[in-house]
Amino acid sequence: MKWVCWMIAGAVSLTAVSCATKPPEPAVVLTGNIMVDGPNATEHGPPRDKVLWEYRTAAAAMRQGKFDLAKRFLDDALTTLQAVYGPDSNARKSRGYFHAEAKKTFIGEPYERSMAYIYRGVLYWMEGELDNARACFRSAEVEDSDTANHAYAGDWVLPDYLDGLVTTKLGGAGSDALKRAQAGAKFVKLPPYNPKANVLIFLEFGPGPTKYATGQYSEELRFHVSPSVVTSAEFQVDGKEFPVAPTDDVWFQASTRGGRVMDHILANKAVFKTATDVAGNVALIGGGAALMSGGGRDATANEVGLGLLAAGVISKLFSAATTPEADVRSWDNLPRYLSFASLALSPGRHTVTVQFHDGVGQVLSNFTKTVTVDVPADGQDKVIFVSDQSLTPQTI
Repeated sequence: MKWVCWMIAGAVSLTAVSCATKPPEPAVVLTGNIMVDGPNATEHGPPRDKVLWEYRTAAAAMRQGKFDLAKRFLDDALTTLQAVYGPDSNARKSRGYFHAEAKKTFIGEPYERSMAYIYRGVLYWMEGELDNARACFRSAEVEDSDTANHAYAGDWVLPDYLDGLVTTKLGGAGSDALKRAQAGAKFVKLPPYNPKANVLIFLEFGPGPTKYATGQYSEELRFHVSPSVVTSAEFQVDGKEFPVAPTDDVWFQASTRGGRVMDHILANKAVFKTATDVAGNVALIGGGAALMSGGGRDATANEVGLGLLAAGVISKLFSAATTPEADVRSWDNLPRYLSFASLALSPGRHTVTVQFHDGVGQVLSNFTKTVTVDVPADGQDKVIFVSDQSLTPQTI
């Protein structure tokens, strides 16, 4: 009897430690204004959610033309991202059986991490730092690649295309990157590089993907996207019109790996929880049966029955302590589509009008944006970032 009690006491102690009540996390009162909530949450909210709020705030700042603010948040988020791959203790715990995925430091799914690098690459280009911009575009592809088993490579179009364009502008050969980009662009013919193009327009539109969980233990991470009213765009400058089709679909990147449709399943945790729960039921039933068969008078039957009951209790405790729930925290203000255009304009002031179209090609006038651009005479690139959610008009 003593050893049975010690076994149960030990199991209870182990699960109690894993489920110990922790001090409540700091609460953040949300106003609904991301430019208020984001900085407040990064400063005063749970540390594990800091990168998530930095991502969200950076995207919103980009759309308001607050590029210095976006840069600051992205720099801090990417520094954390790089550190988490190494010594972060919560990331290691989340790979264990008794630590919830949502308790780890948020760095995002591969598509979210790729988007952080794409945005940062755009900002570097704005500052004339082409080498750093190219490094970010390459990092975006790496985040989407299986670097461990080499089962698939990143298949974003725009990062590869921009990698080659930067290389061409720096005097190198960008043809390989252009080939990779064109291979991924199934429905768009990418234009050849023009090293003399001095105005670069980055476009994004449509609501991006969010996450939800399914499965017996909410262990299946899946992706949802709302239909986009905007499906294409065009910009007008100096009396000329330039149509722009999407090059990348962020939802496609979220829900596929190497072009193969997939959803994430935290299989090991889910299987462990099921197995230990079933084993606990079997042991409890078997232990009860052994005790009943002995009638309380057979010492051997009693010992076996108590042992099975103890094993059942322990197994059920382990099952209860296992947390296979998927992490559904989402960078929920990402766009659905990305696109890009480049052209050569004479030095001086130009007005760029961007119009967004619906699925049948009709102009959605409520989304139209106007950007006044001062093209420098020194040959440095002028970078324009326009979202269907951007403030308008802007002057850069």
